[in-house]
Amino acid sequence: MTAKSAIHTTAAPAPAHAFPQGVRKGPLLQVSGQGPVDPDSGEYVHRGNVKGQTLRTLENVHAILTAGGASFDDVIMLRVYLAHREDFHAMNEAYAEFVAAHTGKEIPLPCRTTVICALPREEMLVEIDALAAVD
Repeated sequence: MTAKSAIHTTAAPAPAHAFPQGVRKGPLLQVSGQGPVDPDSGEYVHRGNVKGQTLRTLENVHAILTAGGASFDDVIMLRVYLAHREDFHAMNEAYAEFVAAHTGKEIPLPCRTTVICALPREEMLVEIDALAAVD
């Protein structure tokens, strides 16, 4: 039986609640939902700017993937939780820019689901989690 281990890095914000930044079990790495928090200050950034929040959030996801021994090339699924439907286009632009810059051109991009919903903090416009399969 493969052990399950928590992933922790100071390059991403510490969780505000009772869960780890990520969990790895065998080849699978699940990154907990991340938001637009600066890991150094612990502050929410880019208030009112979904594109800036999306990029900061993906940087946090990337840091946890790296700490767990993965890269965006290993990601098979990203789930985006978006506070406002009208922010979809701007979020999608930032998402496409970031993912294209962090994945190889010859592999399929990760799958994605986008859900419009209420988020835990009023200043959050986006939250993103990831599932990676690591060789």
